[in-house]
Amino acid sequence: MKSNRTVETIGNSQNRIAQGTTITGDITSKAGFRVDGEVIGTLKTPDKVVIGKDGKVEGTLECANADIEGTFSGNLNVDGLLSLKSSAVIDGDVVTNKLSVEPGATFNASCSMKNGVKSLDNGKKGKSA
Repeated sequence: MKSNRTVETIGNSQNRIAQGTTITGDITSKAGFRVDGEVIGTLKTPDKVVIGKDGKVEGTLECANADIEGTFSGNLNVDGLLSLKSSAVIDGDVVTNKLSVEPGATFNASCSMKNGVKSLDNGKKGKSA
């Protein structure tokens, strides 16, 4: 059995990992994911990932956007918006462009924001009188 699988999809398909299912290994897909089960390993997609309330991901997650209601532990890299619902539990290292956290979410992670803080001086240099 291969531990590294590539899933090719057409259109707006979404992969689903159902509750009670555990996948160990690396997953790469062009389509988004909804995780209500458990993933232990690496999950990569240029689309959106939703981790449901009972879902759990341990390892590395790389995606365009993510909505998390369940548990994530590891390295999380989100190109766009990371949205943490009130039931979310996050541990590890997070890199994202935008972050939304509902009250009640547990966020025990180091977080780096892409496209850093914009300069306040707007390129102007101070003039002396």
